[in-house]
This record gives sequence, C-alpha cells and structure tokens, in this order.
Amino acid sequence: MTIDFTKFIKYSKPGPRYTSYPTAPEFSDKFTYDSYIEHIKKSNESKRPLSLYFHLPFCRGACYFCGCNTFYTSKEDKKNRYVEYLKKEMELLSSYLDTKREVIQLHFGGGTPTFFTASELDEIVVNIKKHFTNFASDAEISCEIDPRFFNEEQMKVFKKHGFNRISFGVQDFESKVQEAVHRIQSFEQTKASVDLARKYGIESINIDLIYGLPYQTLESFKNTLKLTTKLNPDRLAVFNYAHVPWLMKTMRKIDETTLPTPDVKLEILKETIDFFESQGYKMVGMDHFAKPDDELFKAIKKGELHRNFQGYTTKGGADLFGVGVTSIGETSNYYAQNFKGMDEYENALDNNKLPFHRGILLSSDDKLRKDVIMQLMSNFKLDFRSIEAKHGINFKEYFADALNELKEFEKEELIKITDTNIEATATGSMIIRNLAMPFDAYLKKVPEEQRRFSKTV
Repeated sequence: MTIDFTKFIKYSKPGPRYTSYPTAPEFSDKFTYDSYIEHIKKSNESKRPLSLYFHLPFCRGACYFCGCNTFYTSKEDKKNRYVEYLKKEMELLSSYLDTKREVIQLHFGGGTPTFFTASELDEIVVNIKKHFTNFASDAEISCEIDPRFFNEEQMKVFKKHGFNRISFGVQDFESKVQEAVHRIQSFEQTKASVDLARKYGIESINIDLIYGLPYQTLESFKNTLKLTTKLNPDRLAVFNYAHVPWLMKTMRKIDETTLPTPDVKLEILKETIDFFESQGYKMVGMDHFAKPDDELFKAIKKGELHRNFQGYTTKGGADLFGVGVTSIGETSNYYAQNFKGMDEYENALDNNKLPFHRGILLSSDDKLRKDVIMQLMSNFKLDFRSIEAKHGINFKEYFADALNELKEFEKEELIKITDTNIEATATGSMIIRNLAMPFDAYLKKVPEEQRRFSKTV
C-alpha cells in the first residue's frame, strides 16, 4: 500500500471515534429520568431484538493507556456487593422493559470481567437468564478478558452459559512498552489463555492491539504482529491510542515525549495492514481485521456492517441496554448512560430508581446524520438514495455544506463522490473519522482548538 505520509499528517486533528452520534459529550440531563422511562416502554412497542451490555468495572491496578471507566480494588466484598446491585438493576429494569424480547447479543466489558471469580460470573449470568428468557439460538455471547486474570473455572462458566466469542487484551508484547503502560503480560501467558478458550470450543477469538503507545517503533511493533499471528485469532482490533489525559488521570503517568509521532504511527498502521493482509486477514471497518470466512468480513462485503459502543458488529437493528455503573444504552430514539460514580449508582437503586444519569433524545436531524455517519464508519461508503428514501430529503441539498467540505479530500483522492454515492478510497479509509466529521452538526459549533477528542492520526 502506497501512502503519502505528508498528506496524512495534516489530517491529524481532534475528532470523535463515532461509536455514537450524537457523541457522548452531547449527553445531558435535559433528557430526564421520566422521559427515559417513557422511552424504554416505547421501545417495547417496536418488538426489536435486544442487545445487552454488562459493565464489570473492577481491576487490580491501572493500565495507563486505558480509557475505560474502572475502579481499582483487591477486596472481594466490593465485587460481591456489586453483583447484588447488578441483580437489583436487572429486577428494576424488568419492570419497564419487555424482557421476553429476543436477545441477540450479550457482552461483558470492563474493567476486567475475569477479575470476578467463576462463582460470581456464574451468579451474574444465571440472573441475566432469569430475567431475559428468550436468547436467540445464534446469539453472540462474548466477554473481554485480560489473560493475567483468567482460569479454567471461569472458562467452564462461559462454556456452561453458551459464550461463543472472547476478546483478549494484548496491546503490545514489547517489554519496554508494557513497563511504560503498567501492564506486564508475556506472550506465553497470553497463549495459555487463548489455548484454554480453544480447548473449551470457543471458535471466535479476537485480539486487541494498540498502536501509538510509549516507546513503540515500527520494528518493535513488527515483532508484536508476528507473535500475534502465532495465536491464530479469528479477528483483530488494532486501535489508535487515544491520549486524553484531561479525561483519564492515569494517562498523566505517561511521558508524552515517548509517544510515537504521527508519521511513525502511520508507518505502523501501514505495516499492520500489509502484514495482516499477507497473513490472509482482511481489513474491516476503521480498525478491525478478520479472516475472509468471518461474518464481520461477509457483512462489510454486503454493506451490512454496524457500529455501536462495542465496536463493529453484524448484530444491527437491536435496542442496546447497558447494565452496571457507567453503562450506555441505545435505541433508535435515544442514548442513555448510567451514573459513573459507584455511590450515585448504588443510591439510585436503593431508592428504587434505575441508575440513569444522562443521555440525549434524538431529533430527526440527529437520526439522519447518525445514519450517514454510521454508514460511512462501518462500510466506508454511502448510498444517497437509501438515505433519501428513509428520511425524505434531497441529499445534495441537505448536505451541501458537507459535500463542499469533502471536496478537499476528493482532490487528494481520499474519497470518490458521484451523483449517487460517496466512497472512501483504500487510503482514505484510514482517516474515515475525518471523512465523517463534515456531517457532524455538533462538531461545527466547537472551534477546532477547543475540541476535546483524541487525534484522528
């Protein structure tokens, strides 16, 4: 792949990752608790299937690169207490939500979900299935796993409850990088965890890597790539490190002078794409790779890939409900987020209220722009006619300003615009966030120097 690095570096600017639109900074208390409850009930009328996300927020210690909402503890009673509150939340949620709707996706995220014991994990899943009784036969049931906290008893619980996808966090195998981000994890330890999952029949394994971490070089990351393929994952997620120390205090422990420059990051990304494609993987979406027989790759070929807070998925058309502290839910009409603080989360449930903190009710313009941005982010292309038919607009008139803004990218041969569609080129897909930003009405209201997002490159 030939890349003009000079051309790309100028596009390194703060921008959303678009796991949602509108993005999380737009969530507020203007979306009230009573309105939230009303819209949960309305979602029942849609009969749409359910996607469930459970946030298990505890970790033994901090990984400095991590942007997740976590709590650090070594106390078992805190985890036991949290399980009880998850049960309270499910009980209360079930009084508003039709839990007989089909569940097509269940995901455990963290934190470190496997920091919970096998018996605690079993108790959580038993209670989920007590309330949500209609799991699809092909439901995607997945968990994020830190190989440093994973054992056979936990794997037996996952097997018992039908988990079929597991994602292992690796980030980088280079010892100097691991020391700088406070996450020491050997290749042997990771391989043992992957082998354990395979032993129990997990046929879809994902590995997470991050480029842009302290002390990473092109040569050091090449070694990580080679070691990763020895694990034979079915999917890979290779994320651009989002350095946001104003949001995450632990990131302030990273010496910014040790972070690779944008041109080095682009060299690493180019090498990553070339290497994985030489190993038989195909690039899917902004930062994912999959084997050609994987359903993620099949979905993008059909233009049916979707994007949500859990990344890329084939399970579109579902209402997402987040359970647990800081979890986010999404339906076609709103986004809703739980309290981030444990005290506020518990207090709400103690008062017989869902721990809803903030969110946003989507306007017709929000829904339109969401469709446009998510189509671009998921499939690197956009069909004007499908948008016009769904939303009753003239695309070129409605988005005249955005199309004008995209002309710069068209001249650089990063995007192709015709009378009926937009499609990113192979190199343009590497800055798909930049190509989506002209359609973001909220972003236009904030001067670039005041935008508090990670860099796009």
